[in-house]
Amino acid sequence: MAVRLSEKPLEFARKLFGTDGIRGVANVYPMTGELMLKLGRAVAHTIKRGNHRHRVVIGKDTRVSGYMLETALASGLCSMGVDVLLCGPLPTPAISQLTVSMRADAGSVISASHNPYQDNGIKFFSADGFKLPDEVEADIEDLIANDKLHHLRPTATSIGKAFRIDDATGRYIVYAKNTFPKHLTLDGLTIVVDCAHGAAYKVAPAVFQELGAKVITIGNSPDGKNINRGFGALHPETMCRMVKKSGANLGIALDGDADRLIVSDEHGNVVDGDAVMAICGLDLIRRKELPKRTVVATVMSNMGLDQCIEGAGGRVVRTRVGDRYVVEELRRNGYAFGGEQSGHLIFLSHANTGDGTVAALALLAVMQESGKPISELARSMEVFPQSQLGLQVSSKPELGSLPGVMRVIRDVEKKLGSRGRVLVRYSGTEPKVRVLVEGPDQRTIDNYAQQIAGELKKAIGA
Repeated sequence: MAVRLSEKPLEFARKLFGTDGIRGVANVYPMTGELMLKLGRAVAHTIKRGNHRHRVVIGKDTRVSGYMLETALASGLCSMGVDVLLCGPLPTPAISQLTVSMRADAGSVISASHNPYQDNGIKFFSADGFKLPDEVEADIEDLIANDKLHHLRPTATSIGKAFRIDDATGRYIVYAKNTFPKHLTLDGLTIVVDCAHGAAYKVAPAVFQELGAKVITIGNSPDGKNINRGFGALHPETMCRMVKKSGANLGIALDGDADRLIVSDEHGNVVDGDAVMAICGLDLIRRKELPKRTVVATVMSNMGLDQCIEGAGGRVVRTRVGDRYVVEELRRNGYAFGGEQSGHLIFLSHANTGDGTVAALALLAVMQESGKPISELARSMEVFPQSQLGLQVSSKPELGSLPGVMRVIRDVEKKLGSRGRVLVRYSGTEPKVRVLVEGPDQRTIDNYAQQIAGELKKAIGA
C-alpha cells in the first residue's frame, strides 16, 4: 500500500466554506444571523435562472440556534424574490431528496453534524440534490465579501414567501423505505436505533418499524442542547450497551444530522464504516451490481478494505477526506458505491449524499438475504491496526513548510515501508490537525503517532 500524505486543505483557498459547508459557534461569526441573511441573498442570486418562481428547501437539526439561523436565511432568500419551503428538523439526506422531488432550485441544511450543540453550520444542495461544487461556493463567497448585491432589492409581489411543508417527515419515510428490497421485510428482528437527539429522532425509528422490526429507540428526546451528547455515532458505547442489554440483532447509531451511521453487531461490538463498506461492496460484487467492480473510499479508510475488495476481484479508489469528494468521484467515473470510515455511505442509485438510514437498510438487506448475523458478515474484512489522534491548532500552515514535522513523517514512512501508511491532514470543519498511522502492530504505530504529534505541538502549538 502506497503511503499517502494529505493535500493542501481547501480552507486556504476559501474563508467561509470548508469541506462540508460553513461551521462555527452559533451567534459568533460566521454563524451569525447577519451572515445568514447575506448568505441567503447570495444563494438566491446564484440560483436564479429563468423567469419561474424560484424555491429553496430549508431543513435543520435540533440545535436551539437553528431557529435564529433558519429565520435569517429565509429572510435573505425572500428578500431576493425566492420562496422558501421550511421542513423543520430532518436528516441532511432528506433535504437532498426533497429538493429533487419538489423540483426546488436548491436545498439548505442548518446543522453542525457531529459538533456539540453550541456550534452550528450550513450546507447547500443544487437542484439535482448534490452538494454545491467548490467553484459555486467560491462564487457565493465573492458575492458576500465584495457586497455585490446591495443594489438588488425586489419589491411588491416580487418579494419571496415562506411556506411550511407539514408532511416533509412522511415524504422522507416513504422514500427511505422504498430503497429496501420489495421482497424483504424486517420481521423478527430487534434493532436498537440511537438518534443522537438529532434530526432523525422521528423519522429513523418509523422507517424500521414500518418495515417490520421491533425498534428500541434511544437518543430521541432532543431539547435543543443535548444533540450528540452521550448518544449517537460519536458515542456508540451507549448503543452497544443497549444491544447487549436487550439482546437485539443489531444496533444503529446516527449522528446529529443523520447522514452517517455506526453499527453494533449482536454482541455489542462496533462495526465501523469500513466494515459496512466491505460487507455491502462484497454483496454488490456477488450480485454483479457494482459498476467497474469499484468501491470509492477516502484516504482514512483501513488498508483491510482494499485487501477485502481486491480479494473478491474488485478494487478500491481513494479520494481526499469528505463525503462530497467521494460523491464527486462516483459521478465522474460512473461508480455507484462508496463512503468513509466515519460512516458516510453513499449508494448513488438511491441517494445523492450520505444517508445513515438508507445505509442501514442496505446492510440489513444483506443480513436478511444471507441469513447471517452482522458479526459473521464483518469477519470478511481483516482490520489493520490504526492509531488516530486529533490535536487542536490555532493556525494551519502548509505541512511542507514544517521541516521538523516532515522529517519525523518521512522517518516513520521509511520504517513502515509497504506494511503501513501515514496520513497527516487538517480538518476541514474544525481547528484541528489529524494524524493517522496504520501498520501491523498497535503498540508500534501508537508510538509513531505520538512522535508525529509531538513535532506538530512544537511546530504549531497544537
